[in-house]
Amino acid sequence: MFFEAVPSPHFFSTEHEQFRDALRAFVSKEITPFVHAWDEAGGFPRELYKKAGELGVLGVGFPEQYGGTPGDEFYKIIAGEEIARAGSGGVSAALYSHGIGLPPILAAGSEDLKQRVVPPVLAGEKISALAISEPSGGSDVANLRTTAIRDGDDFILNGEKTFITSGMRADFITTAVRTDPSTKGPGGISLIVVEGEPAGLERSELDKMGWWSSDTATLRFTDCRIPAGNLVGTENEGFKSIMLNFNSERLALSVMACTFAQVCLDEAVEWARSRQTFGQPLAQRQVIRHKLVDMAMRVDAARTLTYELADCVQNQRGSATEMVARTSMLKVATAQAMQFCADTAVQILGGMGYMRGTRAERIYREVKVMMIGGGSEEIMKDLAARQLGI
Repeated sequence: MFFEAVPSPHFFSTEHEQFRDALRAFVSKEITPFVHAWDEAGGFPRELYKKAGELGVLGVGFPEQYGGTPGDEFYKIIAGEEIARAGSGGVSAALYSHGIGLPPILAAGSEDLKQRVVPPVLAGEKISALAISEPSGGSDVANLRTTAIRDGDDFILNGEKTFITSGMRADFITTAVRTDPSTKGPGGISLIVVEGEPAGLERSELDKMGWWSSDTATLRFTDCRIPAGNLVGTENEGFKSIMLNFNSERLALSVMACTFAQVCLDEAVEWARSRQTFGQPLAQRQVIRHKLVDMAMRVDAARTLTYELADCVQNQRGSATEMVARTSMLKVATAQAMQFCADTAVQILGGMGYMRGTRAERIYREVKVMMIGGGSEEIMKDLAARQLGI
Protein backbone atom coordinates (compact mmCIF):
# COMPACT_ATOMS: atom_id res chain seq x y z
CA MET A 1 0.00 0.00 0.00
CA PHE A 2 1.46 3.33 -1.10
CA PHE A 3 -0.07 5.74 1.36
CA GLU A 4 -2.56 5.38 4.15
CA ALA A 5 -2.63 7.60 7.20
CA VAL A 6 -1.72 5.75 10.38
CA PRO A 7 -4.96 5.49 12.38
CA SER A 8 -4.81 7.73 15.40
CA PRO A 9 -4.88 5.95 18.79
CA HIS A 10 -7.34 8.68 19.73
CA PHE A 11 -9.85 6.95 17.45
CA PHE A 12 -8.69 3.32 17.31
CA SER A 13 -7.74 1.13 20.25
CA THR A 14 -5.81 -2.15 20.19
CA GLU A 15 -9.15 -3.95 20.20
CA HIS A 16 -10.26 -1.95 17.17
CA GLU A 17 -7.15 -2.98 15.26
CA GLN A 18 -7.55 -6.64 16.24
CA PHE A 19 -11.05 -6.52 14.79
CA ARG A 20 -9.66 -4.88 11.65
CA ASP A 21 -7.05 -7.62 11.23
CA ALA A 22 -9.66 -10.38 11.53
CA LEU A 23 -12.03 -8.70 9.11
CA ARG A 24 -9.26 -7.93 6.62
CA ALA A 25 -8.33 -11.61 6.56
CA PHE A 26 -11.99 -12.53 5.99
CA VAL A 27 -12.36 -10.08 3.11
CA SER A 28 -9.09 -11.22 1.52
CA LYS A 29 -10.30 -14.82 1.54
CA GLU A 30 -14.06 -14.59 1.02
CA ILE A 31 -14.64 -11.44 -1.05
CA THR A 32 -11.70 -9.86 -2.88
CA PRO A 33 -10.84 -12.84 -5.15
CA PHE A 34 -14.41 -13.02 -6.42
CA VAL A 35 -15.61 -9.44 -6.90
CA HIS A 36 -14.97 -9.33 -10.65
CA ALA A 37 -16.84 -12.60 -11.24
CA TRP A 38 -19.70 -11.44 -9.02
CA ASP A 39 -19.85 -8.15 -10.89
CA GLU A 40 -20.08 -9.95 -14.22
CA ALA A 41 -22.68 -12.37 -12.83
CA GLY A 42 -24.80 -9.53 -11.45
CA GLY A 43 -24.79 -10.75 -7.87
CA PHE A 44 -22.99 -12.69 -5.16
CA PRO A 45 -23.97 -15.89 -3.33
CA ARG A 46 -26.46 -15.46 -0.53
CA GLU A 47 -24.12 -17.61 1.52
CA LEU A 48 -21.86 -14.57 1.98
CA TYR A 49 -24.44 -13.02 4.33
CA LYS A 50 -24.29 -16.14 6.49
CA LYS A 51 -20.49 -16.12 6.59
CA ALA A 52 -20.41 -12.44 7.51
CA GLY A 53 -23.08 -13.03 10.14
CA GLU A 54 -21.10 -15.84 11.73
CA LEU A 55 -18.07 -13.56 11.98
CA GLY A 56 -20.24 -10.93 13.70
CA VAL A 57 -19.61 -8.35 10.99
CA LEU A 58 -23.25 -7.70 10.14
CA GLY A 59 -24.09 -7.03 13.78
CA VAL A 60 -21.41 -4.44 14.54
CA GLY A 61 -22.97 -1.57 16.47
CA PHE A 62 -26.31 -3.34 16.94
CA PRO A 63 -27.67 -4.33 20.39
CA GLU A 64 -26.32 -7.60 21.73
CA GLN A 65 -29.79 -8.70 22.86
CA TYR A 66 -30.82 -9.02 19.21
CA GLY A 67 -27.67 -10.81 18.10
CA GLY A 68 -25.57 -7.72 17.54
CA THR A 69 -21.88 -7.18 18.21
CA PRO A 70 -21.09 -4.42 20.72
CA GLY A 71 -19.06 -1.67 19.11
CA ASP A 72 -18.75 2.08 18.85
CA GLU A 73 -18.74 4.29 15.74
CA PHE A 74 -15.18 3.30 14.91
CA TYR A 75 -15.94 -0.40 14.88
CA LYS A 76 -18.61 0.45 12.31
CA ILE A 77 -16.09 2.50 10.35
CA ILE A 78 -13.64 -0.41 10.32
CA ALA A 79 -16.38 -2.74 9.07
CA GLY A 80 -17.25 -0.32 6.27
CA GLU A 81 -13.62 0.27 5.32
CA GLU A 82 -12.55 -3.35 5.22
CA ILE A 83 -15.53 -4.57 3.18
CA ALA A 84 -15.00 -1.66 0.75
CA ARG A 85 -11.29 -2.49 0.48
CA ALA A 86 -12.33 -5.32 -1.87
CA GLY A 87 -13.12 -2.56 -4.37
CA SER A 88 -16.76 -3.40 -5.08
CA GLY A 89 -19.46 -0.91 -4.21
CA GLY A 90 -22.10 -3.46 -5.16
CA VAL A 91 -20.90 -5.94 -2.54
CA SER A 92 -20.66 -3.24 0.13
CA ALA A 93 -24.12 -1.86 -0.64
CA ALA A 94 -25.91 -5.20 -0.75
CA LEU A 95 -24.15 -6.79 2.22
CA TYR A 96 -24.91 -3.74 4.36
CA SER A 97 -28.42 -2.83 3.18
CA HIS A 98 -29.57 -3.78 6.67
CA GLY A 99 -27.56 -0.79 7.90
CA ILE A 100 -30.40 1.43 6.65
CA GLY A 101 -33.24 -1.09 6.89
CA LEU A 102 -32.91 -2.04 10.57
CA PRO A 103 -32.20 1.20 12.52
CA PRO A 104 -35.77 2.57 12.25
CA ILE A 105 -37.09 -0.74 13.58
CA LEU A 106 -34.69 -0.70 16.50
CA ALA A 107 -35.46 2.95 17.25
CA ALA A 108 -39.24 2.80 17.13
CA GLY A 109 -40.52 -0.71 16.45
CA SER A 110 -42.41 -2.90 18.88
CA GLU A 111 -40.50 -5.54 20.82
CA ASP A 112 -42.26 -8.27 18.85
CA LEU A 113 -41.18 -6.70 15.54
CA LYS A 114 -37.59 -6.32 16.72
CA GLN A 115 -37.42 -9.95 17.83
CA ARG A 116 -38.89 -11.21 14.56
CA VAL A 117 -36.78 -9.12 12.21
CA VAL A 118 -33.43 -8.14 13.69
CA PRO A 119 -31.81 -11.42 14.89
CA PRO A 120 -32.19 -13.39 11.62
CA VAL A 121 -30.87 -10.43 9.61
CA LEU A 122 -27.79 -9.98 11.80
CA ALA A 123 -27.17 -13.72 11.61
CA GLY A 124 -27.13 -13.50 7.83
CA GLU A 125 -30.16 -15.75 7.50
CA LYS A 126 -32.45 -12.99 6.17
CA ILE A 127 -31.91 -9.78 4.20
CA SER A 128 -33.20 -6.33 5.15
CA ALA A 129 -33.77 -3.33 2.86
CA LEU A 130 -35.14 0.20 3.05
CA ALA A 131 -37.71 1.49 0.55
CA ILE A 132 -38.09 5.28 0.51
CA SER A 133 -37.53 6.64 -3.03
CA GLU A 134 -40.39 6.81 -5.53
CA PRO A 135 -40.49 7.46 -9.28
CA SER A 136 -42.30 10.75 -8.67
CA GLY A 137 -39.58 12.20 -6.42
CA GLY A 138 -36.51 10.34 -5.16
CA SER A 139 -35.37 12.69 -2.40
CA ASP A 140 -38.68 14.47 -1.80
CA VAL A 141 -39.66 12.20 1.08
CA ALA A 142 -42.31 14.57 2.43
CA ASN A 143 -44.33 14.19 -0.77
CA LEU A 144 -44.27 10.42 -1.14
CA ARG A 145 -47.40 8.88 -2.69
CA THR A 146 -47.40 5.22 -1.69
CA THR A 147 -50.41 4.74 0.60
CA ALA A 148 -51.17 2.34 3.42
CA ILE A 149 -54.84 2.41 4.46
CA ARG A 150 -55.92 0.70 7.64
CA ASP A 151 -58.39 -2.14 7.17
CA GLY A 152 -59.07 -3.98 10.41
CA ASP A 153 -55.88 -5.69 11.54
CA ASP A 154 -54.06 -4.90 8.30
CA PHE A 155 -52.78 -2.05 6.16
CA ILE A 156 -53.43 -2.17 2.42
CA LEU A 157 -50.50 -0.78 0.42
CA ASN A 158 -50.73 0.77 -3.03
CA GLY A 159 -47.93 2.57 -4.84
CA GLU A 160 -44.41 2.21 -6.15
CA LYS A 161 -40.85 2.40 -4.83
CA THR A 162 -37.71 2.50 -6.93
CA PHE A 163 -33.90 2.34 -6.71
CA ILE A 164 -34.23 -0.06 -3.77
CA THR A 165 -30.93 -1.71 -2.84
CA SER A 166 -31.45 -5.44 -2.15
CA GLY A 167 -35.01 -4.95 -3.38
CA MET A 168 -35.07 -8.25 -5.26
CA ARG A 169 -33.81 -10.47 -2.43
CA ALA A 170 -34.85 -8.70 0.74
CA ASP A 171 -36.99 -10.65 3.20
CA PHE A 172 -37.87 -7.56 5.24
CA ILE A 173 -38.43 -4.20 3.52
CA THR A 174 -38.81 -1.18 5.79
CA THR A 175 -41.18 0.87 3.62
CA ALA A 176 -42.18 4.53 3.83
CA VAL A 177 -45.90 5.02 3.25
CA ARG A 178 -48.59 7.65 3.65
CA THR A 179 -51.04 6.37 6.23
CA ASP A 180 -53.11 9.57 6.22
CA PRO A 181 -53.79 10.51 2.57
CA SER A 182 -55.72 13.59 3.69
CA THR A 183 -52.48 15.27 4.78
CA LYS A 184 -49.61 16.66 2.73
CA GLY A 185 -45.95 17.09 3.57
CA PRO A 186 -44.23 15.21 6.42
CA GLY A 187 -47.43 14.64 8.38
CA GLY A 188 -49.25 11.36 7.84
CA ILE A 189 -46.13 9.38 6.92
CA SER A 190 -45.35 6.02 8.53
CA LEU A 191 -42.93 3.13 8.20
CA ILE A 192 -44.19 -0.42 7.69
CA VAL A 193 -42.17 -3.62 7.35
CA VAL A 194 -43.15 -5.61 4.28
CA GLU A 195 -42.27 -9.21 5.04
CA GLY A 196 -41.71 -12.10 2.65
CA GLU A 197 -43.68 -12.29 -0.59
CA PRO A 198 -47.17 -10.98 0.18
CA ALA A 199 -49.82 -11.02 -2.53
CA GLY A 200 -49.81 -7.73 -4.41
CA LEU A 201 -46.02 -7.15 -4.24
CA GLU A 202 -44.22 -7.14 -7.59
CA ARG A 203 -40.44 -6.78 -7.87
CA SER A 204 -38.63 -5.69 -11.05
CA GLU A 205 -34.83 -5.66 -11.26
CA LEU A 206 -33.12 -2.53 -12.61
CA ASP A 207 -30.03 -2.36 -14.85
CA LYS A 208 -27.39 0.05 -13.55
CA MET A 209 -24.21 1.81 -14.63
CA GLY A 210 -22.36 0.32 -11.66
CA TRP A 211 -22.90 -1.70 -8.48
CA TRP A 212 -23.62 -4.69 -10.75
CA SER A 213 -23.24 -7.22 -7.94
CA SER A 214 -25.95 -5.45 -5.93
CA ASP A 215 -29.55 -6.14 -6.91
CA THR A 216 -31.59 -2.95 -7.24
CA ALA A 217 -35.34 -3.03 -7.76
CA THR A 218 -38.57 -1.23 -8.41
CA LEU A 219 -41.31 -2.44 -6.05
CA ARG A 220 -45.00 -2.18 -6.94
CA PHE A 221 -47.73 -2.59 -4.35
CA THR A 222 -51.25 -3.39 -5.55
CA ASP A 223 -53.73 -3.91 -2.73
CA CYS A 224 -50.87 -5.50 -0.80
CA ARG A 225 -52.12 -6.52 2.65
CA ILE A 226 -49.61 -6.15 5.53
CA PRO A 227 -50.35 -6.94 9.20
CA ALA A 228 -50.81 -3.86 11.39
CA GLY A 229 -48.24 -5.35 13.77
CA ASN A 230 -45.58 -4.53 11.16
CA LEU A 231 -46.09 -0.80 11.70
CA VAL A 232 -42.85 0.79 12.94
CA GLY A 233 -43.58 3.14 15.82
CA THR A 234 -46.58 5.44 15.97
CA GLU A 235 -48.83 5.77 12.94
CA ASN A 236 -48.37 9.03 10.99
CA GLU A 237 -45.12 9.84 12.80
CA GLY A 238 -42.55 8.09 10.66
CA PHE A 239 -41.02 11.11 8.96
CA LYS A 240 -38.69 11.88 11.87
CA SER A 241 -37.36 8.31 11.89
CA ILE A 242 -36.61 8.56 8.18
CA MET A 243 -34.72 11.83 8.61
CA LEU A 244 -32.68 10.55 11.56
CA ASN A 245 -31.69 7.52 9.52
CA PHE A 246 -30.20 9.66 6.75
CA ASN A 247 -27.29 10.99 8.84
CA SER A 248 -25.93 7.53 9.66
CA GLU A 249 -26.42 6.41 6.05
CA ARG A 250 -24.48 9.40 4.74
CA LEU A 251 -21.63 8.82 7.18
CA ALA A 252 -21.45 5.18 6.07
CA LEU A 253 -21.39 6.23 2.41
CA SER A 254 -18.57 8.65 3.20
CA VAL A 255 -16.54 5.83 4.74
CA MET A 256 -17.07 3.78 1.58
CA ALA A 257 -16.10 6.70 -0.68
CA CYS A 258 -12.83 7.30 1.20
CA THR A 259 -11.90 3.64 0.95
CA PHE A 260 -12.70 3.39 -2.75
CA ALA A 261 -10.53 6.45 -3.32
CA GLN A 262 -7.73 4.65 -1.47
CA VAL A 263 -8.22 1.52 -3.58
CA CYS A 264 -7.84 3.62 -6.74
CA LEU A 265 -4.68 5.19 -5.37
CA ASP A 266 -3.22 1.79 -4.49
CA GLU A 267 -3.89 0.37 -7.95
CA ALA A 268 -2.49 3.47 -9.67
CA VAL A 269 0.72 3.26 -7.66
CA GLU A 270 1.07 -0.46 -8.31
CA TRP A 271 0.66 0.12 -12.04
CA ALA A 272 2.97 3.15 -12.15
CA ARG A 273 5.75 1.21 -10.45
CA SER A 274 5.53 -1.80 -12.75
CA ARG A 275 4.72 -0.14 -16.08
CA GLN A 276 7.80 0.66 -18.19
CA THR A 277 7.69 3.66 -20.54
CA PHE A 278 10.68 4.58 -22.70
CA GLY A 279 13.02 2.58 -20.50
CA GLN A 280 11.80 3.83 -17.12
CA PRO A 281 9.01 2.95 -14.70
CA LEU A 282 6.01 5.22 -15.18
CA ALA A 283 6.38 6.27 -11.55
CA GLN A 284 9.64 8.04 -12.42
CA ARG A 285 7.74 10.57 -14.53
CA GLN A 286 7.20 13.77 -12.59
CA VAL A 287 3.73 14.30 -14.02
CA ILE A 288 2.65 10.87 -12.72
CA ARG A 289 4.19 11.41 -9.28
CA HIS A 290 2.29 14.67 -8.97
CA LYS A 291 -0.97 12.95 -9.91
CA LEU A 292 -0.37 10.33 -7.23
CA VAL A 293 0.32 12.99 -4.62
CA ASP A 294 -2.86 14.83 -5.64
CA MET A 295 -4.77 11.61 -5.04
CA ALA A 296 -3.08 11.02 -1.68
CA MET A 297 -3.92 14.56 -0.54
CA ARG A 298 -7.60 14.08 -1.28
CA VAL A 299 -7.73 10.66 0.37
CA ASP A 300 -6.05 11.95 3.51
CA ALA A 301 -8.27 15.04 3.76
CA ALA A 302 -11.47 13.08 3.17
CA ARG A 303 -10.58 10.38 5.68
CA THR A 304 -9.54 12.91 8.31
CA LEU A 305 -12.88 14.72 7.97
CA THR A 306 -14.73 11.41 8.22
CA TYR A 307 -12.95 10.29 11.38
CA GLU A 308 -13.41 13.68 13.02
CA LEU A 309 -17.14 13.71 12.31
CA ALA A 310 -17.50 10.12 13.53
CA ASP A 311 -15.80 11.19 16.76
CA CYS A 312 -18.39 13.96 17.14
CA VAL A 313 -21.17 11.40 16.69
CA GLN A 314 -19.52 9.02 19.14
CA ASN A 315 -19.17 11.70 21.82
CA GLN A 316 -22.41 13.55 21.00
CA ARG A 317 -20.68 16.82 20.20
CA GLY A 318 -22.44 19.37 18.06
CA SER A 319 -26.06 20.47 17.71
CA ALA A 320 -28.53 18.59 15.53
CA THR A 321 -28.43 21.27 12.82
CA GLU A 322 -24.63 21.36 12.87
CA MET A 323 -24.42 17.59 12.49
CA VAL A 324 -26.85 17.56 9.57
CA ALA A 325 -24.86 20.30 7.85
CA ARG A 326 -21.48 18.69 8.45
CA THR A 327 -22.66 15.22 7.43
CA SER A 328 -24.15 16.63 4.23
CA MET A 329 -20.92 18.45 3.40
CA LEU A 330 -18.86 15.37 4.28
CA LYS A 331 -20.80 13.24 1.83
CA VAL A 332 -20.10 15.76 -0.94
CA ALA A 333 -16.39 16.04 -0.06
CA THR A 334 -15.76 12.30 0.13
CA ALA A 335 -17.66 11.55 -3.08
CA GLN A 336 -15.65 14.23 -4.88
CA ALA A 337 -12.42 12.70 -3.56
CA MET A 338 -13.55 9.32 -4.86
CA GLN A 339 -14.46 10.84 -8.22
CA PHE A 340 -11.06 12.52 -8.56
CA CYS A 341 -9.13 9.40 -7.58
CA ALA A 342 -11.14 7.10 -9.86
CA ASP A 343 -10.68 9.42 -12.83
CA THR A 344 -6.98 9.90 -12.16
CA ALA A 345 -6.37 6.18 -11.64
CA VAL A 346 -8.02 5.31 -14.96
CA GLN A 347 -5.89 7.99 -16.65
CA ILE A 348 -2.67 6.62 -15.15
CA LEU A 349 -3.57 3.05 -16.12
CA GLY A 350 -4.31 4.26 -19.64
CA GLY A 351 -5.81 1.58 -21.88
CA MET A 352 -5.73 -0.95 -19.04
CA GLY A 353 -7.83 1.41 -16.94
CA TYR A 354 -10.56 1.18 -19.55
CA MET A 355 -10.65 -2.62 -19.33
CA ARG A 356 -13.16 -4.47 -17.19
CA GLY A 357 -11.45 -6.31 -14.37
CA THR A 358 -9.35 -3.45 -13.02
CA ARG A 359 -10.47 -1.98 -9.73
CA ALA A 360 -10.22 1.55 -11.08
CA GLU A 361 -12.57 0.78 -13.98
CA ARG A 362 -15.19 -0.68 -11.66
CA ILE A 363 -14.95 2.18 -9.19
CA TYR A 364 -15.03 4.73 -12.02
CA ARG A 365 -18.45 3.32 -13.01
CA GLU A 366 -19.60 3.42 -9.40
CA VAL A 367 -18.67 7.02 -8.65
CA LYS A 368 -21.93 8.53 -9.82
CA VAL A 369 -24.15 6.49 -7.54
CA MET A 370 -22.07 7.70 -4.60
CA MET A 371 -22.75 11.28 -5.70
CA ILE A 372 -26.49 10.61 -6.01
CA GLY A 373 -27.51 7.86 -3.58
CA GLY A 374 -28.38 8.87 -0.03
CA GLY A 375 -28.96 12.42 -1.25
CA SER A 376 -27.54 13.99 -4.38
CA GLU A 377 -24.67 16.47 -4.23
CA GLU A 378 -27.02 19.33 -5.06
CA ILE A 379 -29.51 18.38 -2.34
CA MET A 380 -26.69 17.91 0.19
CA LYS A 381 -25.38 21.41 -0.46
CA ASP A 382 -28.84 22.93 -0.25
CA LEU A 383 -29.58 21.04 2.97
CA ALA A 384 -26.28 22.19 4.47
CA ALA A 385 -26.98 25.77 3.46
CA ARG A 386 -30.36 25.73 5.23
CA GLN A 387 -28.86 24.27 8.39
CA LEU A 388 -26.13 26.93 8.36
CA GLY A 389 -28.67 29.71 7.92
CA ILE A 390 -27.37 30.70 4.49
